[in-house]
Amino acid sequence: MEVVQLQRRFVELLSSMFTEGYLDEQFIQIQGLQEEGSTDFLVEVMSMFFQDSEKLMNEMNIALDQQFVDFKKIEANAHQLKGSSASMGAKRVKDVCAAFHSLCEGMDREGCLMCFHQLKHEFPLVKGKIEALLRLQQQIIAAGGAVPVVEP
Repeated sequence: MEVVQLQRRFVELLSSMFTEGYLDEQFIQIQGLQEEGSTDFLVEVMSMFFQDSEKLMNEMNIALDQQFVDFKKIEANAHQLKGSSASMGAKRVKDVCAAFHSLCEGMDREGCLMCFHQLKHEFPLVKGKIEALLRLQQQIIAAGGAVPVVEP
């Protein structure tokens, strides 16, 4: 595929991710830390984010599945996930995690379960979109092009 087409697809995908609220400007800040002509940094940072997030979500799932729910554990995991999501620019994941605070304070198991269900829906969506974006970025660089800078 021609570099210009790849760049156009990259801009369209990233712009739609901002428009749909999946990402915020923090993602551009992380992307800006990457050296020109390299995709390794962003790929590594996002891979660590995905792995850590999946671990935290698994711990939350286990805690919610217990007879006696440890709301402090859920809130701590949600808080950690909220912070890492905010650092990566994963806005919709961050926003869902923010909702856990009052639910855990109120020991609202049903509310936490609904919130966790929403998290299980949002996380794979943003992960898939970021992975597609990273693949496009690698293709652009492999084809000898420059990754376009997109403003949110």
